[in-house]
Amino acid sequence: MGYRRHNALPHGIYTPLPTFFDPDTEDLDLQAFRRHVRYTASAGTVPVIAGSMGEAVHLDRNERRRLIQTARSALAEIGMQDKLPIIAGVGAPSTRETIQLAHDAADAGADFVMAIPPGYYAPALKVNDNEALKQFFVDVAAASRLPVILYNFPSVSAGIDLSSDFILDVVRCAPNVVGVKLTCASIGKITRITAVAHDAAFCSRHPRSTGSDQRFEVIDGFIDILLPSIAVGAAGAISGLPNFAPHICVRLWELCQSSDGRDRREARRLQGVVALADGIAASVGIAGMKQILHRRFGYSKLPRRPLLPMGEAEADALLASPYIEALVKEESQVQSHGAK
Repeated sequence: MGYRRHNALPHGIYTPLPTFFDPDTEDLDLQAFRRHVRYTASAGTVPVIAGSMGEAVHLDRNERRRLIQTARSALAEIGMQDKLPIIAGVGAPSTRETIQLAHDAADAGADFVMAIPPGYYAPALKVNDNEALKQFFVDVAAASRLPVILYNFPSVSAGIDLSSDFILDVVRCAPNVVGVKLTCASIGKITRITAVAHDAAFCSRHPRSTGSDQRFEVIDGFIDILLPSIAVGAAGAISGLPNFAPHICVRLWELCQSSDGRDRREARRLQGVVALADGIAASVGIAGMKQILHRRFGYSKLPRRPLLPMGEAEADALLASPYIEALVKEESQVQSHGAK
């Protein structure tokens, strides 16, 4: 295999990587992707491949495998192959295809897979107290050779919103489920899940298949709530911002761990800077993120059709946002300080 496979979700910042495409053919631009993996991973952020930001629904099986393989070799090139795991999205409309994608991810070199509710037949999945949806996750977890992360993102799964009770029920039934990403911005849900899942008695009764010392972890899907989510037990955040400001996002994570009064004040200040920028970045979607990365790093700005690129005038306004500019300035300062 050539690397040590991880089985414990790390605490910290995760980067949902975009998939870059050749502007003429829409083929994968693996050179740009490799470069971007090295950039974000060098700052200490965990790569997440073929998720919502990665346009997973626009990728075929072979493309997903190639992205994972490229990320694996990119981590090796910077000596991070044993330090950072790879999270691979395996979202698909059917249980059968989701399981196949999970097998592909294991063969390609991923460490964890992330499964989102299949939303095409959402009403049918929600009848009988979500029986079919629960069975979906239980079946995927039982068949996957890699540990499974649940992915709650109602906006892209036909409004399916996994409740804290539902998530805990799946955890009880599926020991190979090791975490959940909550892109629903609910501090209350994070609190409810961690209050139960981190209790010693619960961990003893429902151990994870990855090891008796491993507990179920919650990762929030918005870095603008990182400080309060950590206070109630979250293990980190998966956010688009580390794509262009990974060092400042990691710095915020580190400050949030400190009990020093000055660090806590700086964490609150920096959380404000990050939240204001995230409010802008989250509103412009994939096309906006690709424009930011195009302007900063030269990658292609094009999503895969039918998505259209952001117009140049709109991109000018996005990059001129005082909140984006403030974040980029903070990022430059942290990088400069780290280089000294």
